[in-house]
Amino acid sequence: MPCDAAVLKQVSLFALLDDEERAVLASQVELKKFAPRQRIYKIGDEGGQAYVVVSGAVQLTTVDEDQQDVVLNEPAQGEFFGLASMLEGTAHQTSATALEESECIEVDRRDIEVLLHSKPMAGIDMLTVLGRHIHAAQNLVRLRSMRNVNEVIEREATWGERTSDAVAHFGGSWYFISIFGLVLAAYTLTNVQLGRSAWDPYPFILLNLFLSMIAAIQAPIIMMSQNRQDYKDRLRSELDFDVNRRAEMEIRDLARKLNVLVDKVGDIEEHLRVKL
Repeated sequence: MPCDAAVLKQVSLFALLDDEERAVLASQVELKKFAPRQRIYKIGDEGGQAYVVVSGAVQLTTVDEDQQDVVLNEPAQGEFFGLASMLEGTAHQTSATALEESECIEVDRRDIEVLLHSKPMAGIDMLTVLGRHIHAAQNLVRLRSMRNVNEVIEREATWGERTSDAVAHFGGSWYFISIFGLVLAAYTLTNVQLGRSAWDPYPFILLNLFLSMIAAIQAPIIMMSQNRQDYKDRLRSELDFDVNRRAEMEIRDLARKLNVLVDKVGDIEEHLRVKL
């Protein structure tokens, strides 16, 4: 089914194209419909086509080392999927399935070639959009990896959360235990010495009431502080995971470069051995 040029305006990659360029591309691409649970492509299929979600919902999955399906993404309306394989001309590394009745624009590698042949400046526009996406992704990774966890937590904390932390910090200190013990001792000794004229004679019913009220208020405040501590631990774990993932990628890159250097050194040794 032919595609309307107006639909291409909703695609971020084609956002900078003018009306003529979109018309040329619309005459090449196709609008395809997929039924619920219909597979659009699977891992290993030839990557000559990419797709843009027009309506419906699509899910991208892959298979991990344990042969379990892992959901990678659910592209929103106007977003591409399968673009990298289409541009590289390599096989798809993911599987795409329509979760419901969906419409997608199928973009072939030849469609882009026809557009660039007739409208060369369209390539600059698309590269500009891709550059913006790359910079946005790089900035996101840099900000997430360079964030100070404590600064993020303090900046997002509300007044109530700060108060619960302060109460839990004070209530869990020896300073509080010492002061509270002295107050209890002074209270009980005073009422014992006053005898019948005491305002709270033994067994100190009024004191028990106060202690119960304090415990009833203090318990949920401490639980609030514990919930915030769980949030802090989870945030630190996420940031540690991001840093470890970047470190793993850098280590792999270094290992690849070392392997290339080893191969080059071996070639040089072989060349010298032949010369000698």
